[in-house]
Amino acid sequence: MKPYADTNFFTRLYLPLPESSRAEKLLHLAKHRQASRLPITWLHRIELANAFELSVWLGKKGGHPRINSQMAWVAHATFQEDLNARAFMSATALDLSSLQTEFEEAVARHTARHGFCTYDVLHVVSARLLGCDHFFSFDLRANKLAQLEGLVTTPE
Repeated sequence: MKPYADTNFFTRLYLPLPESSRAEKLLHLAKHRQASRLPITWLHRIELANAFELSVWLGKKGGHPRINSQMAWVAHATFQEDLNARAFMSATALDLSSLQTEFEEAVARHTARHGFCTYDVLHVVSARLLGCDHFFSFDLRANKLAQLEGLVTTPE
C-alpha cells in the first residue's frame, strides 16, 4: 500500500473536526498494512498553513467547528514535529515540469466534464507521479477524480 493524503485529510488529522476519528483510523490502518510513509509536498506545506488558519476564521463565522488561534498553532507545530520525526510521513520533492505536464493532461481529460478545482487536480496528479495507489481524502470531488485516475479511495 502506497497512500497519498491530501490536505483535507491532514487538516482532519490535526484539528478536531467531524471526520477526525476516521482520519486517525485510516492512518492506523495504513500503518497496520505497513504502508509507505505519506508523502508531503510543497503543496501540502503551503495549503496546510492556510487551512489551519482558515479553520479559525470559519469557526468565527459559524457553521464550522470552533477552532481558535492556539489550536491552529498547535496543529501546525505538531504537523511540523511529525514531519521532522518521519514517523508516518516524509518530505517529498516533485519534478515541477512533470507535474505541469500531467496536470494539463488531467485537466483536459476531466475538468470540463466534472468541474474539478486546481488543488484537487494537483493532489491527484502528485499522487500518480509519486507512484501512490491509495488516496486519502474526505473531499468527495477529490475522491471522484482520484478514482477516475485509477487510485483506490478512502472507504465510506
